[in-house]
Amino acid sequence: MRYFIAAAQSGQFSQAAIALNVTQSAITAAIRQLEETLATRLFERHASGVALTTEGTRFLQHARNIMAAVEEAARSPRSSTAGITGEVRVGVTYTVAGYFMPPHHARFVRSHPRIRIELYEASRSAIEQALLDGALDIAVILTSNLADREKIEFETLMSSRRRLWLPDGHPLSREERITLADVANEPYVMLTVDEASRTASRYWARSPFRPNITFRTSSVEAVRSMVAAGMGITILSDMVYRPWSLEGQRIEARILTDEVPTMDVGMIWRRGAGFSDATRAFFDYLGRAYNGAGHALA
Repeated sequence: MRYFIAAAQSGQFSQAAIALNVTQSAITAAIRQLEETLATRLFERHASGVALTTEGTRFLQHARNIMAAVEEAARSPRSSTAGITGEVRVGVTYTVAGYFMPPHHARFVRSHPRIRIELYEASRSAIEQALLDGALDIAVILTSNLADREKIEFETLMSSRRRLWLPDGHPLSREERITLADVANEPYVMLTVDEASRTASRYWARSPFRPNITFRTSSVEAVRSMVAAGMGITILSDMVYRPWSLEGQRIEARILTDEVPTMDVGMIWRRGAGFSDATRAFFDYLGRAYNGAGHALA
């Protein structure tokens, strides 16, 4: 599971091997065994690395939950934090609240029943200001959008690859190479929530092409339904990808040849802030759930 998660995040078996300090053949063998066990193909192989299949994308969250559950089970008998009491005020942005936080919140509360987690949803800018004002203890946001890096510290937990979303049977789904130039020729549905449109404008600005935006919306589910219905295509992260719309129509995802930045999720806090025991427990918990982090704060 750990090898699979590392390969999914890096998009290359070689980089996953370096990150985990094992041989590439060990990664390859583990992935092959996992695919045989599941009787499904988890990765598509291409010239520059690998990309998750639809089934692989679906399985990735299961794998993360499995690893977090194993860590929790191993830690429970010797946990020195189970008796900690207190309250942690946690800021979250829309995407984090809907697609990242719920399972972690539930698991943390089970293992730390005497710590109360207060979640507050707000925009990235409002959360940064609330941390500086002392109104929040910590936040979980898209760290790729972080603005004030002088006063705010952060630790990235996961990087989610952005791919092209297409309706089932779209002509581009049959192409071996898909570029931003190809995307620019199609109607485009632009997500605006969590500064998604601003992020998109940055990587589009590095190319001579521009998306043919026919609709803007702050709803991920609206984007999903519109793409599935053939109203346009879009580029969004694997974290919010689902292979079906609410209406039951299929959505395909394809890797782009052009470089598109990942969507990074992580914890942020005011530089130099003193953490309470409860906040430290939350920080360490989330850090351990992703690649054994959770040690960056002294």
